[in-house]
Amino acid sequence: MKVYQTNEIRNLSFIGNAGSGKTTLAEAMIFEGGLISRIGDIALKTTVSDYRVIEQEQGGSISSTVLHTLWADKKINIIDTPGAGDFVGGVVSGLRVSDAAVLVLNAQNGIEVGTESAWRLTEKHHVPVIMVVNHLDHEKTNFEKTVDEIKERLSNKIAIIQFPVNQGIGFNSIIDVITMKMYTWDKAGAEPKITDIPESEKERATELHNALIESAAENDENLMEIFFEKGSLTEEEMRKGITKGLITGGMFPIFCTAARSNFGTRRLLDFLANTVPSPDLMPEAVTADGKNVKCDSKGKKSVYIFKNTIEQHLGEILFFKVMSGEIAEGDDLINMNKEAKERLSQLFAVNGKIRTKVEKLVAGDIGATIKLKTVKAQHTLCEKGTEFKFPPLEFPNPKYRTAIKAVSEADDEKLGEILHKLHDEDPTWILEYSKELKQLIIHGQGEHHLNTLKWYLDHEFKIAAEFIAPKIPYRETITKPSQADYRHKKQSGGAGQFGEVHLIIEPYADDKPAPKVFKINNQEYVVSVRDTKEFELPWGGKFIFYNCIVGGVIDASYMPAIIKGINEKMEFGPLTGSYARDIRVSVYFGKMHDVDSNEISFKLAGAKAFSEAFKKASPKLLEPVYDVDVMVPGDRMGDVMSDLQGRRAIIMGMSSIKGFEVIKARIPLAELNKYSTTLSSLTGGRATYEMAFAEYAQVPTDIQEKLIKEHEAELGEE
Repeated sequence: MKVYQTNEIRNLSFIGNAGSGKTTLAEAMIFEGGLISRIGDIALKTTVSDYRVIEQEQGGSISSTVLHTLWADKKINIIDTPGAGDFVGGVVSGLRVSDAAVLVLNAQNGIEVGTESAWRLTEKHHVPVIMVVNHLDHEKTNFEKTVDEIKERLSNKIAIIQFPVNQGIGFNSIIDVITMKMYTWDKAGAEPKITDIPESEKERATELHNALIESAAENDENLMEIFFEKGSLTEEEMRKGITKGLITGGMFPIFCTAARSNFGTRRLLDFLANTVPSPDLMPEAVTADGKNVKCDSKGKKSVYIFKNTIEQHLGEILFFKVMSGEIAEGDDLINMNKEAKERLSQLFAVNGKIRTKVEKLVAGDIGATIKLKTVKAQHTLCEKGTEFKFPPLEFPNPKYRTAIKAVSEADDEKLGEILHKLHDEDPTWILEYSKELKQLIIHGQGEHHLNTLKWYLDHEFKIAAEFIAPKIPYRETITKPSQADYRHKKQSGGAGQFGEVHLIIEPYADDKPAPKVFKINNQEYVVSVRDTKEFELPWGGKFIFYNCIVGGVIDASYMPAIIKGINEKMEFGPLTGSYARDIRVSVYFGKMHDVDSNEISFKLAGAKAFSEAFKKASPKLLEPVYDVDVMVPGDRMGDVMSDLQGRRAIIMGMSSIKGFEVIKARIPLAELNKYSTTLSSLTGGRATYEMAFAEYAQVPTDIQEKLIKEHEAELGEE
């Protein structure tokens, strides 16, 4: 395979809602590039992209697939991304290494929830966008309505490059306002017949042509001067202006296709090859420490791994973009994330599971390699002496959680290993072992996302596992001061054990001054703080310890033992066995014995005194509460608001954005179980949401009583 230079490379992510035709369009492009002999069919399970068994069973992409085609002496790398929101990780990783996105829209449905989600990601990552209105050969297609929705809900900076002549059943003609010609196909996959624009379409074509010229000129001062001088631009000048408009986000071209019939593919390929910016024209990549890295084949060698997958009989495949320099088989590079040496023994250009060996890849190109020892997705490889390290990907917060366990305890270790491998392939599957809950928790983007993980366990790894309801990580705290004392005394023939601790506990609050006087049950306690220890608890919140001992009644050497005893009790609160937090403890009196006192005695005395004081301090249960932003179509607001009220949500605010209402709410985690599934059902899949931890808040009394009873019942069973 020819070595393509940086200016001959185009990197594209195909994005859009499920069913918009991304995979079919990519298939047609690979066919037109001469890399496959026939166009595959999703229904027949013969496409290059959706080659995995699970994708063939489900009839859609669940992972991004790296592809490429050749056109006009250019190499066009394509990352075909999933359309379902549960698999957003593939879109995020694809956009990181792409220089433009092809947003594919279904002309039957217009702007769909996946369209908007993909669009927002391109805005976040500042990726140029080319829009392709597909399925123009279907009965319910509506190009004009789709364009109106683009203007209303995505951007009004559009540039219509093509429009259909006879959309719907029998569609076979488009007008291109760059070339000012009509393209007509007589059958699927045929060469288009290029003719002059018919009189009936000339006025519209001329109007759009002039608008395109003005839009292209606006992106370049020199072109603007030419436009003012001549009143027009040549086709080459228009392309130059469009390229600049794409880079700056000042223009979003719109094309027409019927990918299933391979109508419009070649004309779109012409544009992608000749007008979309090459990697060296895009803004320079920035390392984690703020260094700019120019996409230059003469620069230092650096490679960013954006994806990995495991193929049967081959092992782990790592997909990368050459960020700078050029790499060849046999190159020795340093894994900057592990500080380990790696040799690139083989390099490939890929089309799904089809791998073509190459000897060299230059800056800007995308390829794959195998048999690296320490490398995972999001790692950076560099030549020795080059300290580039590119930042990790930023994935959306998970929206769904479940506990998982192996059916057989003998498979627990094996299950953990497999889950870590699956996380490496899809970092949006997040694995967490909760010591507190005694559960293995899997977090993901939705129920479908986690069911896909379960499919891999059942079919690929043949391990029996089951999902179970995840517990909630409650916290316990106190709401008023209380006092307790405890004497630990034990005699067993030889040296005994003796330790006595008197203490007062109180709620912690920021900026609260150190204690001086307590009034508890009509009794006054005056304390004098000698020493303060402040602990940030691993599970959140604080524990403040005050040594208020006077007269040496407890030796200072025993204070660490008392603290240790209290800490251990805070790991198992008396209400539900949850972690305790946000408590101040003042040890103000006690007794010790010259012979029998030791650390274990004061540890036990401190723990018992704390436990008794905790129970008398009006303990309260706290629950995790999340900030949830729900983006919902206006016509579904009532149903969504009603559901939120049933989830104990507190509405924090509302706003509108591009045809959607945004509800900002705070919702207890206990009420968010399977919310993604419910929201999808209520809105026909049109609503989306993001969630992030906000705080711990008190549980309502009736729910607290119910949880305490459940915990007591569990202890009784044990």
